[in-house]
Amino acid sequence: MPKIVDHERRRDEIALIACRVVAQHGFEQATIVRIARAAGCTTGMIAHYFDTKQDIIVAALRLILRRIEQRLTHADGAADLLTLLSEALPIDETRYMECAVWMAFWGQVPAERRLKRVNAWLHHEYLRLFERCLARGWGEWRRWPARSRDQLLRSVITFINGVTASTVASRAEWPAARQIEQLRLQLELLHAWASSGAGTAAARGRPRAGTSGRVGSSRAAASS
Repeated sequence: MPKIVDHERRRDEIALIACRVVAQHGFEQATIVRIARAAGCTTGMIAHYFDTKQDIIVAALRLILRRIEQRLTHADGAADLLTLLSEALPIDETRYMECAVWMAFWGQVPAERRLKRVNAWLHHEYLRLFERCLARGWGEWRRWPARSRDQLLRSVITFINGVTASTVASRAEWPAARQIEQLRLQLELLHAWASSGAGTAAARGRPRAGTSGRVGSSRAAASS
């Protein structure tokens, strides 16, 4: 009886191994030969599933997105927003590997039209995913103006991207506890900005009377 091969699973396995190779060696050094060696197969087997290294990296990014979405979606229903969003930070080996791949990918985006399209799609998916987290974590979310919600969402993503880049560049400076504490502070500042009415005033395009200094500093903290 012929062996049944789960091709989708095999593609995911290769993509995951590619993540490890990219995280360890960088994009340029993550050759198909090196990926095949790490996967314990031939380059011909890799070519059976992917036409180019770029295709492997795109598959790896899609896999990472699915893994992050599963973690965020399947988190304990009682989990607070900080716990939820910490799932997207490079706080352990698995998440660090994922973030290192993102950093390597971002370095390639400016020169590749196809990767720009992929990046735009991935960014849209992250906006959708993180918006669900904010709506779940902040009960007032739907009551805030749409423009304020958009600012909050993009600020959170920008902050997480910044922590990701800083941690990948200098991991010793950004242990998990520091990442989480900084995210906690950022969420508190953003929530205070929106709850104080500054977010509503910003959405209307004018500062609240008597609070221009505080609104300005809060807006700077929340801008993306």
